[in-house]
Amino acid sequence: MRLPKSRCGKESHMKLKPLGNKIILEAVSKEEKTKSGIIIPDTVDKDKPEQGKVLAVGPGKIDDAGKRIPMDVKVGDTVLFSKYSPTEIKIDGKEYLVVSDEDIMAIVEGK
Repeated sequence: MRLPKSRCGKESHMKLKPLGNKIILEAVSKEEKTKSGIIIPDTVDKDKPEQGKVLAVGPGKIDDAGKRIPMDVKVGDTVLFSKYSPTEIKIDGKEYLVVSDEDIMAIVEGK
């Protein structure tokens, strides 16, 4: 994954490549207002799964027989993950999330 351009307009030289069964996500902002215009407070859905866009995917982990297990997600997928599972990292002022493939609960289709 190539990181976005820095403040001075140059692309960052640092590349982020997840290892094993790790996945790099960018958090997808949630709607805070219903279609009818009702504002939902942040405290209402604290335990619900979060959404993120997959930016980079590791090669997958290796099973007991020495075979690599392929990942179920690919770059560009929007996924649901457990709220407390990701590790937050910050690179060039931008926040990213790192999760294991076991923390991904579903792929959001039709987006």
